[in-house]
Amino acid sequence: MASLPAGVGWRLLSSLVLCLWLSAAAHAATHHHEWEISYQFKSPDCVRKLAVTINGQSPGPTIRATQGDTIVVRVNNSLLTENVAIHWHGIRQIGTPWADGTEGVTQCPILPGDAFTYTFAVDRPGTYMYHAHYGMQRSAGLYGMIIVAAAPGGPDAEPFAYDGEHAVLLNDWWHDSVYEQAAGLASVPMRWVGEPHSLLLNGRGRFNCSAVAAEGTCNATLPECDAPVFDVVPGKTYRFRIGSLTSLCALNFEIEGHPMTVVEADGHYVKPFVVNNLNIYSGETYSVLIKANQDPSRNYWLASNVVSRKPGTPTGTAILSYAAGGRSPPPTTPPTGPAWNDTMYRFQQSVATVAHPAHVEPPPPRAGRTLLLLNTQNKIDGRVRWALNNVSFKLPHTPYLVALKRGLLGAFDQRPPPETYEHQSYNIYDPPPNPNATSSDGLYRLAFGSVVDVVLQNANMLAANNSETHPWHLHGHDFWVLGYGIGRFDPAVHPASYNLKDPILKNTVAVHPYGWTALRFKADNPGVWAFHCHIEAHFFMGMGIVFEEGLERVAELPGEIMGCGKTKGGRH
Repeated sequence: MASLPAGVGWRLLSSLVLCLWLSAAAHAATHHHEWEISYQFKSPDCVRKLAVTINGQSPGPTIRATQGDTIVVRVNNSLLTENVAIHWHGIRQIGTPWADGTEGVTQCPILPGDAFTYTFAVDRPGTYMYHAHYGMQRSAGLYGMIIVAAAPGGPDAEPFAYDGEHAVLLNDWWHDSVYEQAAGLASVPMRWVGEPHSLLLNGRGRFNCSAVAAEGTCNATLPECDAPVFDVVPGKTYRFRIGSLTSLCALNFEIEGHPMTVVEADGHYVKPFVVNNLNIYSGETYSVLIKANQDPSRNYWLASNVVSRKPGTPTGTAILSYAAGGRSPPPTTPPTGPAWNDTMYRFQQSVATVAHPAHVEPPPPRAGRTLLLLNTQNKIDGRVRWALNNVSFKLPHTPYLVALKRGLLGAFDQRPPPETYEHQSYNIYDPPPNPNATSSDGLYRLAFGSVVDVVLQNANMLAANNSETHPWHLHGHDFWVLGYGIGRFDPAVHPASYNLKDPILKNTVAVHPYGWTALRFKADNPGVWAFHCHIEAHFFMGMGIVFEEGLERVAELPGEIMGCGKTKGGRH
């Protein structure tokens, strides 16, 4: 048989792969979900408490789809006395910025008794999440997972194999209501939310009922707070999709006796590396592979432990069950994880997370604009706030997306926040020399298609010798993680060390204590997008900013996102 000219065979193969992928895209499905949001009495850690639920569940139902599918979720707000909005965490909302679900940024909240339909495409496979984005409702139980399979025969096929999979959603849990927490944070003096009472895995934990003062509110025999069980068959390989939606805590996750190979982070394939335990920050997702190759006559712990702050919460647990082990608890003590204050251990895992060699998306070689943002704890009128470059963020009453699209320029401060700080003279190891900050609802306007670098610099808090980990999440985009450092970032020195070869793309990234994290993204998704610390209390207290890009390219806005602030009466 005659051979094909050089390169023709490869082009034919590429065309075949593309045709197969386009064929799969042509058969994309639409998934409809009907949700009722209501308060229900729940006992996730055996203690009875009101929780915000979806169709009576907390966590809510897992959304499953295939790359290219469309998701339609009709949300009916039956909370009676509370608004609601739901963010689809990690979904970029290309072409549907009004479906991002961020109250004050992309929509007015859904009023009690009202309904709103979110419609969006899932354009990329991976592990994602959803959660409330109104006030501090995420802390009350309104959250869940989104799992998107790769399109058959497409270019995003998984570069790893496994026999079965499990999903693990991590959270922290308080017995205080979010109303009490929010009121405490806004008080003078501030009443901090404190350490969580329990750590939950898939919405289940176990509190020590002997420590509960009120009789009848804790019942350790409830099936609702039984440890989750994950079944495995000896010799098989399993993918564990792990997500964290903690309101406060950085966590360390471990499967006793089973090393984990990290293969995915925030929907992007990772150059595989092996860990005995995984550090995970609020807003992040990972996939790991384990081999069920341990003694099958017993079971093993899944353990979740607090790191990066002195733990005051017992280990959260679940059970890895081999068939011969039945459903019985393991005979060992649950793993307690690494030292909570071992910053370098966590830092090194962050640095080790790079793109899979076959799935590298090279970043643009340089940025046209750089924001250098200093994270500090400050005060405004005696109230403790978080600030960036000494400006604390506040949400406007009129959503930015509507205000900008309709020319309602009086709806928010037109002055942009500062883009840098006195980095040459600022000592990040001291409490802020000026503890007083200002507040603003101004935003950063980005040229469409421009390349933007953001360097997040961590520093000391108001109290001496104290700096916390901050997980930062960007809506509407993935960003390249170019580098991490400990100490003060120097814009004249550190960019030379950026990883431009194989940086991982993520939507959430940690800024370590007294450290910096550099990221790069392309402003190519028309809309208005929040960028904020994913610790619930910190965003509530002002640790966030907003980007606008390409508003002239946004289609006509649906009237359903209006009805608040200067858009009252504008739904029709």
